[in-house]
Amino acid sequence: MRKPRDYDAELQALTDKAKALKTKKQGQLGELVIACGADALPIEQLAGALLDTAQADAARKEAWRKRGAAFFRGEGARARKGAGSDAGRASASGASAQSRSGEAGAA
Repeated sequence: MRKPRDYDAELQALTDKAKALKTKKQGQLGELVIACGADALPIEQLAGALLDTAQADAARKEAWRKRGAAFFRGEGARARKGAGSDAGRASASGASAQSRSGEAGAA
């Protein structure tokens, strides 16, 4: 006869794994902010830039993706310089986004 499944234990294991993955993702996002130098920005400015980024058009997001890929390939100095100028533009154009919310949304 087959042993009955312990659904409660399986559900608990999945819940624990989901929590661990969420914690890992948050840690990686924090490391990314630090690696890009964005931790030097005030939290409101960073949140505004992220909100503006989330609402950007597809062509702009593709350009950012390419710059991010270059950053991870080790061409980070050039990518970081460009990202700094983009952050300034995003902050200037996203001033209304900053006033709407002081929270950064996780992607």
